[in-house]
Amino acid sequence: MSLLRYQPWDAFSQVRDEMNRLLKAQVDEQDSDNSRVVTSHWAPAVDIREEQSRFVIYADLPGVKVDDIEITMEKGVLTVRGERSLEKEEDRSGFRRIERARGTFYRRFSLPDSADAERIQAKSRDGVLEIVIPKQEKSQPRKIAVQA
Repeated sequence: MSLLRYQPWDAFSQVRDEMNRLLKAQVDEQDSDNSRVVTSHWAPAVDIREEQSRFVIYADLPGVKVDDIEITMEKGVLTVRGERSLEKEEDRSGFRRIERARGTFYRRFSLPDSADAERIQAKSRDGVLEIVIPKQEKSQPRKIAVQA
């Protein structure tokens, strides 16, 4: 008859290690979204759609004035930043819950080489910012004659 050593804490250690692995995988997955920046107070939700001739980005920006939105394009990176501020100072003592984010936001999007940075257009309607990024015309391969 062989003796087995019973170690009750091994099961707990295995569960702890598995939980740590799962949590690390989830954090790594969230960090893969480089469009959100830690210096922001909040990040607007966005939808990105690719069509045949363009890319379209929709950003939810309710309560953000058009003058408070800045969109820039540099080195293949589209940056959307702005600020949502209070309309007026309110007495917060009367509030029971405040969920609407205030402050600055900042999102960055890496655009593919097919994006035409010179023709980007943006418009805001009903609290939704729409950014249209046309695709460049595909260059056709050119046949080069070989001379003898």
